[in-house]
Amino acid sequence: MKTWARLGVAALALAVLAACSKVTPANFDKINNGMKKQQVVEILGEPSESSGASFLGLSGGSAVWRDGKTSITVQFINGEVVGKTLDSGEKGTSAY
Repeated sequence: MKTWARLGVAALALAVLAACSKVTPANFDKINNGMKKQQVVEILGEPSESSGASFLGLSGGSAVWRDGKTSITVQFINGEVVGKTLDSGEKGTSAY
């Protein structure tokens, strides 16, 4: 019986951790063009990866947030959102 109890606790812990993910369609919808990168970080947390470059006074880049098969990619120019993509690992991908 102790084994079943441990398995139950482990399953519950995994469910709670999965529910805490910030990489969700609801948070994706909160991100709008013109937002500052720090505002996006406040919604999604620190990105899993990011890249950037600067040329003639313009800086641009992107950041990716991942959780399992789901990822949110946000493109920035001069620190402001100019585009975003939600990929749920299924056939449909949303881009704005």
